[in-house]
Parts: sequence; C-alpha cells; structure tokens
Amino acid sequence: MTTLLVTHSVKDPDFWLASEKRAEFFGPLGVTNIRTFINPQDRSKVGVILDVPDIEKLKVALASPSGIAAMNYDGVLPETLVIHIES
Repeated sequence: MTTLLVTHSVKDPDFWLASEKRAEFFGPLGVTNIRTFINPQDRSKVGVILDVPDIEKLKVALASPSGIAAMNYDGVLPETLVIHIES
C-alpha cells in the first residue's frame, strides 16, 4: 500500500464532506483508510489522505468516465487535482 495525499478544490465543501461517492468509487479499487481535510481559511480547498494498493490503476480510474462522473457529482474541480505520494 502507498499512502497518498490528494488535494483539490470543490464547489460545495459541505456536500463534498457528506458525499458517499468517495467510498463508492474508491472501494472497488481497494483504497482504504480514507481521511478528509478542509482548509479552514478557504473551505473550497480540500484534501484526502488514502492508502492505495495500485497507483496506476487509481490514475486510470480517475481519468475514466466513471471517475470523471464521480468528481462531477462531488463538485471536484479536476483541473485543481494534485496527487502527493508519501516518501
């Protein structure tokens, strides 16, 4: 497992926090230990820490139609997505 910190902006942070879409999307990929964060100075900037068994599979899934649909549903602004890998 590799731990990732993924940051991005969202349209509605309260909706994003409450959404079940993250678990629905990441679960089948084997992603575990999902933790969410919000920047208190700018609540539209959020982050997720997660444990990922296969980073390449995750990247493909995020770029797929279902990944794009999941991001759209949660109000994620995909152009702001940054993936950080634990070193």
